[in-house]
Amino acid sequence: MTVELLTLGETMAALRGGGPLKLGGDLRLSVAGAESNVAIGLARLGHRTRWAGRVGDDELGALVLRTLRAEGVDVTMAVVAPDELTGMLLFDRAPGGATRVHYRRAGCAGSRLTPADVRPAVARGARILHVTGITPALGADPAATVRYAVEAGRAAGATICLDVNHRPKLWGRAQAGATLRPLAAAAHVLVASEDELPLVSAGPDEATRARALLDLGVREVVVKRGASGASAYTDAGRWDEPARAVTVVDTVGAGDAFTAGYLSALLDGLPVEERLRRSVTLGSAAVAAHGDWEGLPTRAELDQVGRAPEETLR
Repeated sequence: MTVELLTLGETMAALRGGGPLKLGGDLRLSVAGAESNVAIGLARLGHRTRWAGRVGDDELGALVLRTLRAEGVDVTMAVVAPDELTGMLLFDRAPGGATRVHYRRAGCAGSRLTPADVRPAVARGARILHVTGITPALGADPAATVRYAVEAGRAAGATICLDVNHRPKLWGRAQAGATLRPLAAAAHVLVASEDELPLVSAGPDEATRARALLDLGVREVVVKRGASGASAYTDAGRWDEPARAVTVVDTVGAGDAFTAGYLSALLDGLPVEERLRRSVTLGSAAVAAHGDWEGLPTRAELDQVGRAPEETLR
């Protein structure tokens, strides 16, 4: 079955604490992964999505697959690797309230992802192939896997979306830029935050960097601005959209939700301004709830995002 969105990468078990880990206390278990967050966001909006990845043959791998299936994401082509462990990440709160992320993923199943693992899913096709800059940071094999998927996806006529998604704890800016610039040039839709855009395009200002990417063949350059909203550049011009007014609870996963909103509206054939509007709507929903994806709306709930928290919806 050809799906609307195919994405690939590492999804891990996620443990969340309400304070510093060194003080102990309860942890809440869920799953998280930038690519699967996007797949869940689109699935909740009624799109057919598939996640291709590698998990260990362990309880945490079973949790990952069970959760994605429950959210309507096709995982029939995921690889369950014997004698490998599923990765983990832990979230806690620093003094002052900032969220900290601690990775336990080196050597785990996701860091061993190979082109052979995703070849069957890529061969089945998709309208959009979504990749991020996180997977190439996991090692040489995952980086080769992303390159293979992008090349094969383009050859098959898929729209390629790259979310730069730089993770400084995984690699430095120089290494990230060298790896991601060729992927950016192969993308049709490029998503980046304001500070990530210079990783994949040179220029004295944002407009110049966006123009350089468009000249390479990128169709849409989408810039995330957090609480300041977002912008999109195409050959037809620039569009801006303010963020929704919500009470911020947890910013983790907001960028993935944003990307899910944009790709959903793209699949629906909406114009750029409507794509941005859905993007910031999903991003706002994400920050108004705990967890990477738990607060994302269904299609019927889209118009409820941004309502006053004290308002009762009857």
